[in-house]
Amino acid sequence: MSDTDPALMSAEELLGLYARRQLSPVEALQAVTERVARHNPKLNAFAVMNPQALAAAGESAARWRAGRPLGPLDGVPVTVKDLVDIAGFPTRRGSRLSDPAPVREDAPSVVGLKAAGAVIVGKTTTTEYGWKSPGDCPLHGITRNPWNPLYTTGGSSSGAGAAGAACFGALHIGTDAGGSIRIPAAWCGLVGLKPTYGRIPQWPAGAFAAVACAGPMTRTVRDAALMLSAMARHDARDPFCLPDDPRDWRDGIEEGVAGMRVGVLRRPGFDAPLDEEGARAVERAAMLLQEAGAEVEEARPDLPDTRTVFGRVWGAALARLVSQFGENERGLLDEGLLEVAASQGGMSAIQFMDAEAMRAAAGHAMAMLHQRYDLVLCPTVPNPPPLADAPTADPVQALWTQWAPWTFTFNLTRQPAISVPMGLSEAGLPLSVQIAAAQYRDDLVLRAARAIEQAAPFPVAALD
Repeated sequence: MSDTDPALMSAEELLGLYARRQLSPVEALQAVTERVARHNPKLNAFAVMNPQALAAAGESAARWRAGRPLGPLDGVPVTVKDLVDIAGFPTRRGSRLSDPAPVREDAPSVVGLKAAGAVIVGKTTTTEYGWKSPGDCPLHGITRNPWNPLYTTGGSSSGAGAAGAACFGALHIGTDAGGSIRIPAAWCGLVGLKPTYGRIPQWPAGAFAAVACAGPMTRTVRDAALMLSAMARHDARDPFCLPDDPRDWRDGIEEGVAGMRVGVLRRPGFDAPLDEEGARAVERAAMLLQEAGAEVEEARPDLPDTRTVFGRVWGAALARLVSQFGENERGLLDEGLLEVAASQGGMSAIQFMDAEAMRAAAGHAMAMLHQRYDLVLCPTVPNPPPLADAPTADPVQALWTQWAPWTFTFNLTRQPAISVPMGLSEAGLPLSVQIAAAQYRDDLVLRAARAIEQAAPFPVAALD
């Protein structure tokens, strides 16, 4: 494998070569699709490929020859998670009960990528309706980790994690309601950004609309910022999206962390588990940030038990989802999804509103914490990825202990959080850390992630 292989290049590298006429978008797409043909059969990253991708790459090549690229991503290969609409394709959501008919409109994030000239390679797999972290679903089966196919990618952006790590394109749309971008990013060695809630508009609303965000999954921090710039544009269909901010999120990304105050979070409202290698990754990241000029110390926010809050949000959303299907259809749903809906969804209106009050308290506690700290540093995941073929046992307990104890708090508080690779474990699997900032300060998490990336570069998974 050569470092001149276009499939291994970042979006920025590809765009530079296009501009200098040293590479064409068609050549870049061919490199990606050849790699998909070799490696996807064992990874299962795609729900469907885009038969129009080559034509789109050809149109991009013609624009570059004319010196008139469409936008800042013209000709860059991207993938889209199959919870996100692309006009002309069905959105199957990993479910045998979803509508197989093509949808008519692009989701807002897809509108942004197409307007910037990106070439869509295909739609990537997801867990059913994005409900869990292991990367399998009833419709498409098991998606496997490029670092070791015995292990899961994580979810629910399972295919995006596999596609990113396997170099099936430079940029990948994931979605994140409790960690579904950051968990597969952590287990697959990618940069995964959950932006501030509303930064990237979403429509139609999914099962977890009150906490879910779309965001970039990439191999570099600068590519994540570039992708965010294309997707984070106001869309009138989403009543909760932020006002338009047509900025390049790479601006200021190289300014580092000197003078910033970083709080290391050990307890996200409860005693979250963490293995020894994960703890060492956090300590190493803290040291790197300190060496880069940040002030680092322990952070102790007065958080409520966010397990209780997220459990009610999760359960209510899945119970509502299940209620949309008839009794004779529900047997086609993932058994774990039905288990969570049954055990966590039967709450009173008072209990649900109590959870909303606790959620507001969590947001307040984090807002007060950010009066003292610019950034919060903590783990992304509690342990290495589970085996891909392992059954999902006791999903409620697994959520707190194996999947998302370190990620879902930031969905409840709606603040930006990013997962960054932090070397490899003794078993050769990716390690990671997570960085969060106050609401709307997506720029700060990108700056900190870039500082870590520069101090500790991360390799590409060797598939050949």
